[in-house]
Amino acid sequence: MTEPAITPDLVASHGLKPDEYERLLGIIGREPTFTELGIFSAMWNEHCSYKSSKKWLRTLPTTGPQVICGPGENAGVVDIGDGQAVIFKMESHNHPSYIEPYQGAATGVGGILRDVFTMGARPIAAMNALSFGEPGHPRTAHLVKGVVEGVGGYGNAFGVPTVGGEVRFHRSYNGNCLVNAFAAGLADADKIFYSVASGVGMPVVYLGAKTGRDGVGGATMASAEFDDTIEEKRPTVQVGDPFTEKRLLEACLELMASGAVISIQDMGAAGLTCSAVEMGDKGGLGIKLQLDAVPQRETNMTAYEMMLSESQERMLMVLKPELEEVARAIFVKWDLDFAIVGETIAEDRFLILHGNEVKADLPLSKLSSSAPEYDRPWVETPAPAPLPALPAIGAVEGLRALIGSPSYAHKAWVYEQYDSQVLADTIRRPGMGAGVVRVHGTKKALAFTSDVTPRYVAANPREGGKQAVAEAYRNLSAVGALPLATTDNLNFGNPEKPEIMGQLVGALKGIGEACIALDMPIVSGNVSLYNETDGKGILPTPTIGAVGILADAADLIGGRARAGDVAVLIGTTRGHLGQSALLAEAFGIEAGDAPPVDLAAEKANGSFIRAHGRAFHACTDLSDGGLALAAFEMAEAAKLGLTLAAGDIATLFGEDQARYLVALPTKAAEALVAEAKAAGVPAAVVGSFGGDTVRLGTEEAPLAELSALYRGAFAKAVA
Repeated sequence: MTEPAITPDLVASHGLKPDEYERLLGIIGREPTFTELGIFSAMWNEHCSYKSSKKWLRTLPTTGPQVICGPGENAGVVDIGDGQAVIFKMESHNHPSYIEPYQGAATGVGGILRDVFTMGARPIAAMNALSFGEPGHPRTAHLVKGVVEGVGGYGNAFGVPTVGGEVRFHRSYNGNCLVNAFAAGLADADKIFYSVASGVGMPVVYLGAKTGRDGVGGATMASAEFDDTIEEKRPTVQVGDPFTEKRLLEACLELMASGAVISIQDMGAAGLTCSAVEMGDKGGLGIKLQLDAVPQRETNMTAYEMMLSESQERMLMVLKPELEEVARAIFVKWDLDFAIVGETIAEDRFLILHGNEVKADLPLSKLSSSAPEYDRPWVETPAPAPLPALPAIGAVEGLRALIGSPSYAHKAWVYEQYDSQVLADTIRRPGMGAGVVRVHGTKKALAFTSDVTPRYVAANPREGGKQAVAEAYRNLSAVGALPLATTDNLNFGNPEKPEIMGQLVGALKGIGEACIALDMPIVSGNVSLYNETDGKGILPTPTIGAVGILADAADLIGGRARAGDVAVLIGTTRGHLGQSALLAEAFGIEAGDAPPVDLAAEKANGSFIRAHGRAFHACTDLSDGGLALAAFEMAEAAKLGLTLAAGDIATLFGEDQARYLVALPTKAAEALVAEAKAAGVPAAVVGSFGGDTVRLGTEEAPLAELSALYRGAFAKAVA
């Protein structure tokens, strides 16, 4: 097949700017082949090289006594004691999910599971953070249904419990939904597998499913804005098969136990290209590949297509040659492909052969470590204007506005499509804050949460970044778990716009500050930029996934409020309504500043909650919707009425940070308030649980009526 001539238009269609192409020419000293152009395009795009964000990612705290492996590997590794480690990461599949929602979301789940088990861990939990456009937008219902089915279809069939996540709606996502997938697994701390190739002349082995044309150019597409040519991008979305992935998991874990693996890397973005280059670059080696040996499921595939295919359920490994037959037998047993497709070489070369022709011969180290790196111009987000005078609203009317909106309504419609009980170790299911999974065979449990409030980040990136970490800290503390570490998924618009770059810089400053103060280092993550359609960017959405540990699962704060319980509020209420959920949902107003985050108060109040958890019947943190929404959710889950003494809107719906609501008997509440006072932690009785009416100050409504609204609003919005 004749390869196309390299023209400026062809270069541009590969996402390379003229100066980047000049840089490429300077490195290789000649015009590239078509395959070489594709390889450079894949390795130098934003999705693989982080060229706009690297400078700022280096400022994040990534170490601590609990960290075994920080960013740079397939996933982060954190010590959980007794010779065990939790391995976790969050990653985006935004662009593919907008083009083809079912497969986009499904393969996002598949990719993040591979990131975890390629390091030797058995996956034990998954989460997803989803952002969609306005419910009335013509594409929203289709996207919600497809994405939720894709997440459930893949995770359920693979056999991993989905234990948490979040779903939001906002007009900024009308043309670009966000699908952020999280996975965590368990491994022995001394049996972690890395992607660093070592040894010259070692076999490079292709494992798993066959290579097809699906996903060719997917990484480049993920680094571009959308426009009206979106339908043409459908072929760049991969197709997933969870049953093949399940076999791949079992085969890989068996292979790792055999001692045959030197290094292993999953084939994710940019497929064979990225996995081979990363393994070689980390080990300071070259790689020679013979593409005729690559298992293919389509005929007449070109070198370009094979190198850039993002077909799913594939791995690349460097193998101990003496154990080749042992390794092959394992993959034959699991009915998966096993093919020696190349070898490690001493020279700094990425040599690609196909049909006795050299299709690419490039300096391997220049593809990864010499990718362009930009110090993009940025401007600080201007301070928001003060909050205007707000329209009058009754307390119950305000509550109805929140619980009747799909962003704050009950999410059973979503999570009931996910299997949260598979593996039989889930002890706290979705819908009540952080998910909790038992560490099988021990007394320990792990808690998982994912959090961000994009409105806050848009108004004040630094405070919004801090708040996302602080809310994750609170969600873990509210179930009694000690926060351990975080992963981030940084979703932003076009970084070439200084105001967008300013949002990213500000958010990273806030995230870093909070991670240091709350001892939650970032151990893995993903950056997703160019989330724009027709020049309009999404709200900045730096999702924080976090993991915490319960040394004894018996210390879980996981119950429900009981009739006669008292509601005690921990933390200080000032009535901050700027950027609040009430303003957004009741009035369509997004104004004012984000709530300030006092990290010392977060740490003190969270430590107090964890220390006294055994006294509580129930506990939740306060976030969007403030006291009124948190208290209603707690009461509704227990099928109880609620009385809150406060009737003013600022006290009920203000979103001041570092706050928790706990339910406990009267005598225990009196003791708790006294202990809090002695510890310098603000605490006050604010109401009680019981009856069949919700009373906010002097207003009331039947619990049954509010509950029906709350439980029906989501399905109604996406029907």
